[in-house]
Amino acid sequence: MTVDSEALAVSAAWDAALVRTDAEAIAGFMADDWAYIGSTGATPKADIIAWIASGKLAHHTMETIGAARVNVHGETAVITARKQSTGSWDGVSYAADEWISEVFVVQAGRWRCILSHKCPAEV
Repeated sequence: MTVDSEALAVSAAWDAALVRTDAEAIAGFMADDWAYIGSTGATPKADIIAWIASGKLAHHTMETIGAARVNVHGETAVITARKQSTGSWDGVSYAADEWISEVFVVQAGRWRCILSHKCPAEV
């Protein structure tokens, strides 16, 4: 397995955990200091995991559109892809079409995400 395909497999497994709403598994893909960067700034791992564990945030689908771009620099991989998802936030359904960049590093022999950044896709 190439480093590119290994990083993509980890990203896909993380997406699958999100769709299963498995907060413990989701947390395992994230470094302790992971942050999500969106239009309102940075959200820490603890907030995201708490929202998922409580049911406030749920992902019902997650699909990568087209081919993901992977750049590997030693033990760091940056994955950029267009993803479409559905889910609910505080009981209200949503559908999202976004570009996401994820920065993965090898920690203790395992790929973990240290940063996720999303922005709306314009088509």
